[in-house]
Amino acid sequence: MLKMMTFFQGLSGHQPVPGTLDFPRSPQKLPSTSEAESEASMSEASSEDLVPPLEAGAAPYREEEEAAKKKKEKKKSKGLANVFCVFTKGKKKKGQPSSAEPEDAAGSRQGLDGPPSTVEELKAALERGQLEAARPLLALERELAAAAAAGGESEQELVRRQSKVEALYELLRDQVLGVLRRPLEAAPERLRQALAVVAEQEREDRQAAAAGPGTSGLAATRPRRWLQLWRRGVAEAAEERMGQRPAAGADVPESVFLHLGRTMKEDLEAVVERLKPLFPAEFGVVAAYAESYHQHFAAHLAAMAQFELCERDTYMLLVWVQNLYPNDIINSPKLVGELQGMGLGSLLPPRQIRLLEATFLSNEAANVRELMDRALELEAQRWAEDVPPQRLDGYCHSELAIDIIQIISQAQAKAESITLDLGSQIKQVLLVELPAFLRSYQRAFNEFLERGKQLRNYRANVIANINNCLSFRMSMEQNWQVPQDTLSLLLGPLGELKSHGFDTLLQNLHEDLKPLFKRFTHTRWAAPVETLENIIATVDTRLPEFSELQGCFREELMEALHLHLVKEYIIQLSKRRLVLKTAEQQQQLAGHILASADTIQHFCTQHGSPATWLQPALPTLAEIIRLQDPSAIKIEVATYATCYPDFSKGHLSAILAIKGNLSNSEVKSIRSILDVSTGAQEPSRPLFSLIKVLTQSIFCHAWPLCPGPSTQPNMSHLQKPSRRKPQGWP
Repeated sequence: MLKMMTFFQGLSGHQPVPGTLDFPRSPQKLPSTSEAESEASMSEASSEDLVPPLEAGAAPYREEEEAAKKKKEKKKSKGLANVFCVFTKGKKKKGQPSSAEPEDAAGSRQGLDGPPSTVEELKAALERGQLEAARPLLALERELAAAAAAGGESEQELVRRQSKVEALYELLRDQVLGVLRRPLEAAPERLRQALAVVAEQEREDRQAAAAGPGTSGLAATRPRRWLQLWRRGVAEAAEERMGQRPAAGADVPESVFLHLGRTMKEDLEAVVERLKPLFPAEFGVVAAYAESYHQHFAAHLAAMAQFELCERDTYMLLVWVQNLYPNDIINSPKLVGELQGMGLGSLLPPRQIRLLEATFLSNEAANVRELMDRALELEAQRWAEDVPPQRLDGYCHSELAIDIIQIISQAQAKAESITLDLGSQIKQVLLVELPAFLRSYQRAFNEFLERGKQLRNYRANVIANINNCLSFRMSMEQNWQVPQDTLSLLLGPLGELKSHGFDTLLQNLHEDLKPLFKRFTHTRWAAPVETLENIIATVDTRLPEFSELQGCFREELMEALHLHLVKEYIIQLSKRRLVLKTAEQQQQLAGHILASADTIQHFCTQHGSPATWLQPALPTLAEIIRLQDPSAIKIEVATYATCYPDFSKGHLSAILAIKGNLSNSEVKSIRSILDVSTGAQEPSRPLFSLIKVLTQSIFCHAWPLCPGPSTQPNMSHLQKPSRRKPQGWP
């Protein structure tokens, strides 16, 4: 950065000239013969030196010239100031003739319109800035060429006369290019005169080139290339304008870029609006200025790119090269029609742009990673210090998700402010950084779950972090147009975080429900209705603890609770402690299971559980227990396995163990239906994979042969459900 500051301090120290387009008022003078040399050269010969020798019949013209010379000795000629006063009307400019010329304009006009002007007259006119002297000067040049071609004069005389013509041309050139160098300071008519002189000189150059080299003793003075000199002056003016130091912040790249861009845009707009209507098309005035400004801008940026740039400078360089320059300058409303077809190109070569973009992406990835890690560190510190989370609309709220989303969004927007393509590239970088952060977030949260159980605000912070998952998920779904499998990978750590959070919130409730569920087997299903009522009442009492979860997460938690109730109920049915030999007993038990299923489904649905997929879990098991025909049982089992692919032979055996009236062969036949698979697949929602059953092979008739009466309970209580203590149980 120090190198960059030194670079910008090295810019021109000129202060910017006020005005929208105020071209330099003190341009460097173009290479020319000095005024002293011109004066000395002029004093070497009289006016006759530039007048070709008269032929035999030209005596009257010589006499008139001698009379004019005598008149000049009495009174100095006032030059050509008044000859073309009609062309110089307007405000007087410093260093330029006024609109009101000396009173002897008529005499000057007579001198130019009549016989050829003398050297002194042309010199005086040019010194006063009268560009009308260009045509008489061209006539002198042609007469000199004719004299040289005729061969009537010595070589020394021709050289002496040519030197006078060239000295006058130097004066004319300086006057003309001086006007064109500051075109907005000149009156429109005077500007047109200067342009006409350059155009005339260009035509004369072309004619001389077409005629080929002459055989006279004169030195070749064509082509003069005044149009090329004008373009060179435009380039120098552009360099001076663009090289001026900004009024403030000269050492800051942003200020320098802004100065360069604003100067170029405003100056080119002035060229289009004010100069283009006055300049002939052959000048290509807009193209000349645009190319000069572009070249200086590009050279400045190329020099800057050679330094070791900091992150901010890299970004500013790219945003100007790729966005602001092409869009706000080249394609600005006032310039787009003029500049779009010029092919100015980029300010930097493509290879250098690619290197800068790679550096930018690397810098942004590091910044995003650092900012996200810092945000997580501060959040974990608040957990450890037992700082309660904020409450927003009645929900526990954490700022972590908002901070991370802002970090990601700002990086995305920053890249897109350069080009949309770079925005697409940084998205791929962020698709790597964000999952890495979410995994770090998950690890930090799991550590908090283990270590913070004794903190007062433990549960509130758990809820706040679960609520964070909603903000993350919504942001990714809305702003990241990625395939579903990629989105699932991104959301994976959040799913784990949420699941662990649910387990933590439900842990105490699960502990309270465990002894209640055990009553089913401890009483051998003597009072299933009363037991289930106690379970539902316990759950209902604890539900307010989850009110600060976002609505969608309350539903998910209720679904998890719904799953827990169904799972625990099936576990109790699968304990193999109940064997019913008669169809009536099996039907009565099936009726209790159906009633329990309805109660669980109604309660959970009423409190927001969306788990409709659990609805057939208990009723179908009740139907398997109720049916007596092995073929009908097979159909139910096959259907059940379709709904719950994780329903295994072990689970089926545990349920069939209740039906004590099935033979071994019937059990084997029913179990074999699970061998006929329509295509094994992992269940999208696990149920039976959460239930562990005994792995031993059981045959329903093995139980009645066991000693003791415990395998043959009296099921008379199942005929009419009652809360009285059943009779006949061993």
